[in-house]
Amino acid sequence: MDKKKCELLAPAGNKEAFLGAIHAGADAVYLAGSKYGARAYADNFSNEDLLFCIRYAHILGKKVYLTVNTLFKEEELSELCEYIKPFYESGLDACIVQDLGVFQLLKTIYPDMELHVSTQMTITGAYGAEYLKKLGASRIVPAREMSLEEIQKIKETGVEVETFIHGAMCYSYSGQCLFSSILGGRSGNRGRCAQPCRLPYKVKGADGKQLECYPLSLKDMCTLEHLDTLMESGIDSFKIEGRMKKAEYAAGVTAIYRKYMDQKLENPHNKLKVEKADLDKLAGLYIRSERQDGYYFRQNDKDMVTLDNPAYSGSDEAYIAQIRAQYIENKPRIPITMYAVLTCGEKASLTICCDEVNVTVYGDMVEKANQQPLSEENIRKQLGKLGDTCFERKDLEIYTDGQAFYSLKSLNELRREAILQLENQWIEKNGFAVKRTASNIDNVKVYSDELEKKSSVVQSNEKGWSINISTKDQWNAFREYYDNTSLNIRRIYLESELVKEEGISGKAYQGKMYIALPYCFRQKDYEEFIKIVAYAKNQDYNGFLARNIETIAFLKKMGYDGEVIADASVYVWNSGSLEFWSQRMNGITYPYELNFREGFELLKNRNCEKVLYGRLPMMITANCIQKTINGCNPVKRQRILPLQDRYQKVFPVYTNCTFCHNIIYNSVPLSLHKDMRRYEESFTCRLMFTVEDKKQTLEVFKFFEALYKGEKPQVPYQDYTTGHEKRGVE
Repeated sequence: MDKKKCELLAPAGNKEAFLGAIHAGADAVYLAGSKYGARAYADNFSNEDLLFCIRYAHILGKKVYLTVNTLFKEEELSELCEYIKPFYESGLDACIVQDLGVFQLLKTIYPDMELHVSTQMTITGAYGAEYLKKLGASRIVPAREMSLEEIQKIKETGVEVETFIHGAMCYSYSGQCLFSSILGGRSGNRGRCAQPCRLPYKVKGADGKQLECYPLSLKDMCTLEHLDTLMESGIDSFKIEGRMKKAEYAAGVTAIYRKYMDQKLENPHNKLKVEKADLDKLAGLYIRSERQDGYYFRQNDKDMVTLDNPAYSGSDEAYIAQIRAQYIENKPRIPITMYAVLTCGEKASLTICCDEVNVTVYGDMVEKANQQPLSEENIRKQLGKLGDTCFERKDLEIYTDGQAFYSLKSLNELRREAILQLENQWIEKNGFAVKRTASNIDNVKVYSDELEKKSSVVQSNEKGWSINISTKDQWNAFREYYDNTSLNIRRIYLESELVKEEGISGKAYQGKMYIALPYCFRQKDYEEFIKIVAYAKNQDYNGFLARNIETIAFLKKMGYDGEVIADASVYVWNSGSLEFWSQRMNGITYPYELNFREGFELLKNRNCEKVLYGRLPMMITANCIQKTINGCNPVKRQRILPLQDRYQKVFPVYTNCTFCHNIIYNSVPLSLHKDMRRYEESFTCRLMFTVEDKKQTLEVFKFFEALYKGEKPQVPYQDYTTGHEKRGVE
């Protein structure tokens, strides 16, 4: 087993955590600078600290990955390259990215820097991984929900794969959660999640009674007992979650996983035997109640959820103190031998030897002392001040004629220069560049100007309306309404579970009809998707509404040549991502988290749809609330399960048994009827039906019809939200 193929990647929320993780045995550390990281409330790193960390890690043969794994607003995109520049020049090993606009920009300006695709991009299979590899991704961090079999399929594409092995887990697919954003304006896509999933909710049990519990709170992951299997699977990097946690957590968890990874690497044919004491130590490091082993070996499970208590269990203070003393306060040092020569009439010299690395530096001319010569004691004292460096003096030999004068300041400069050169040689010896030149940085303005020029081109954006239909009742309502409408309905989207029902066909409506594909697409769904594509062609559907990169890549791989419209979950927040998807899609959807000012100016001239009505999907989840509470029974399932929060708001949870996932919808619909006029002049306006019955669907149709005619009808629903129309997200 090749040690290089088993990287241990640790988190760091501050400099202390970085040092603890490195000293405890991490091969690499991921962290955020002062901007753009998906943990906005971690301490994070100043530019000075980050530059120190890159150099320190490289001296020790370790790597540093910078997280820029948020969605970027337009004004932020132009600042990114200058922000990255000093880190790139100092040898930053990779950036972890969510936004495809950011991905394209960094790949253009820093072509030789590795880009890692964040788990926030929700890659769920080999098609998406291969798609991004061809764009230049060197590593994929797939969704946490992937099975080991799916991960191995991704590995077959030839891209590096990094997966989580320990720490807290989101209930939703990362990058597909709007819960915190819509409820409180704190977006998970911007690193500001308020974790509403950790709160109690009431759910109806099989006996009809309300059960108050924590159905959205997953236990923390711990895979220590599966390291044998995971290391043999070919995964390239094992990632520990926890940039918001203390330095002792980063160091302690790293040390234990390092211990067992080393055992396996040294004796690859032996079965690892995990000591109970080590599992107990992990349990004493800020773990949330009980532990579970993630999705590697199961699709979902009640045992993964902390139904009773999602709070952190107590910590082992004695072990935490031991970690601090061993890894944080105690720095491992590389022994060096020093040779200093200070004789009158010659230049001062200092030679440092360390393993096979030797450096010699020369200083100013040594003068003859008028009174007191420089003593060996003073020389030894000044040259021994190695401070925060990685080195310790093992031996020091001094050659002087006993008459030399040399200032202490000059002696310190001699030592500093020698250590600097030694560090540089160690960095190069470890295979890293001491200094890189950002030769393409001057192209940023050219790149930005080109994007602005492309974004200003007015596309053929026919105005009108589109309708998203999820149930047969809604379809019947539409058919009843359509014959008398004055709305220019351009597109109908039918959810994929609906299209094969009797009486529903792409041939039944003269306008353009599309199949809305699921929010989640997994390896187990491939055969069903092939059938859906064939059915769409046979039934004269015009195309698909795609909601994730995996689906888009799958359709491309199949050679599908019909229309593909990107839904709002295919994020377009800036001119970079806009240009990327505009070149590849027949249409895009206005993102839910941009406010009017941010989105309108960016998208008004593009072939873009804007959702004016509909319950927003707050979470897309692999775990199933029905299964957790009532057991798995696709035949007797409740199609919609109500989830009630502490304020008595009810969130409808749709159970998709065909593709085995849940959609948690908002408690009230989005309704932008007051802003309809300004949007219908520049966009196709979408009405998105999710849980409405036939009567409610007809009422919404008629309401927007009346508005379109200039009437002032009464709003047919009591409560609604305008989402981020005014506030946006930070």
